Amino acid sequence: MLFRKRQKDLIQWIENSKKALLVTGARQIGKTYLIHETLESQNCNYVQLDLIKQPEVLNFLNSIKSKDCQTFIEGLSILTTKDLIIGETIIFIDEIQECKDIVTKIKYLVEDGRFKYILSGSLLGVELAGLQSAPVGYLDTIKMFPLDFEEFIIALKIKRNTIDKLHKCFIERNEVDEVVHEKMMDAFKSYLLIGGMPEAVVEYIENRNYNNVRRIHLNIIEQYKLDFTKYETEKKLRLIKIYDLIPAELSDKNKRYVFSDVEENFKYDRFETSFEWLINAGVAIPAYNVTEPRLPLLINKKDSLFKFFLSDIGLLTSLYGKATQLAILSETNSLNAGAIYENVLAQELNSHYFKGYYYNNKNYGEIDFVVEKDDFALPIEVKSGKDYKRHSALNNVLSIRRFNIKEAYVFSNYNVSVNDNVVYYPI
Repeated sequence: MLFRKRQKDLIQWIENSKKALLVTGARQIGKTYLIHETLESQNCNYVQLDLIKQPEVLNFLNSIKSKDCQTFIEGLSILTTKDLIIGETIIFIDEIQECKDIVTKIKYLVEDGRFKYILSGSLLGVELAGLQSAPVGYLDTIKMFPLDFEEFIIALKIKRNTIDKLHKCFIERNEVDEVVHEKMMDAFKSYLLIGGMPEAVVEYIENRNYNNVRRIHLNIIEQYKLDFTKYETEKKLRLIKIYDLIPAELSDKNKRYVFSDVEENFKYDRFETSFEWLINAGVAIPAYNVTEPRLPLLINKKDSLFKFFLSDIGLLTSLYGKATQLAILSETNSLNAGAIYENVLAQELNSHYFKGYYYNNKNYGEIDFVVEKDDFALPIEVKSGKDYKRHSALNNVLSIRRFNIKEAYVFSNYNVSVNDNVVYYPI
């Protein structure tokens, strides 16, 4: 089983929570597998129902929308081959996007108290956004993402004590042992190609076959596009075009998403919901422009100016093609890896619940990312080349007193070092 950090949250819910649990995230990131394996490993008494594979369950749920909890429970006891044991059984309903109204019923099922409930599915950020009656106070939520870099290196069997030493170097800002640093950079190159989609990671671990990994990535992208087809023709076509343009937009010099590339005279306020759909579906990550890099960043956010990243770095490099993948492996100087490095950082920030922003000013320059850390805005630069200590925009914003910036990070291919209030970390 792949190590997933969210398993700890799931076990905590099993042991302590009286609420229902909602597990959300994009398609193919391992939600169902993690829930199933965790319930098994904790020796839980549970029944699992799938609203796609078991249409009879979906038909039943649709037929009792206005009925009470007793009817719901009696029906489930007929539909499952396992006995429902009061006070013990966990009822796991998967693919609930097929019947999102079940979420509104959860309040009454939790109050009933006979069983515990786990709900999971894809596109939940989209499907549940319009719910009129969200069960506030009755539902815990775990949001899942593709494997982050730490989960990936654990899958590669990097030892825990090595990871702990890296963490200590990060906190204390000490150089990493050069042998370890080189080994981690090799692992990072692999991560750029494989990404964090579980099926791709398992294929790489078992067979080391990059062609199979790329086929998996392209298949996942096609599955995402099939999700787009559930919407009316005009919106479907626009979703596909916006999504397909992300790799090219990131390769542009300023990396900002240019709406006119989607269609001439494109007005953001008319099609804002298309971008929100991709974000809520978990397949794209935004980094919004801020007018000033100081807290609270949300107040300075400009909704119509943003960079748009793919949810998984492996999907991006597979879309860029084999020439890019070979350039990453061979570390060729011809590769402009700026877009790739920014995407992997956007993914990492997202998986740790940081909202990513960026800053661009014609007088001061552009900062790749700005996040809220503790009580200050933290500017972050990403450098894929050798000139990683050249960062005039970063120097400019650090010198402006009203921004109250205490320090800045620069991520590059090189080892840890510190220069005044700029900390250089290996990507």
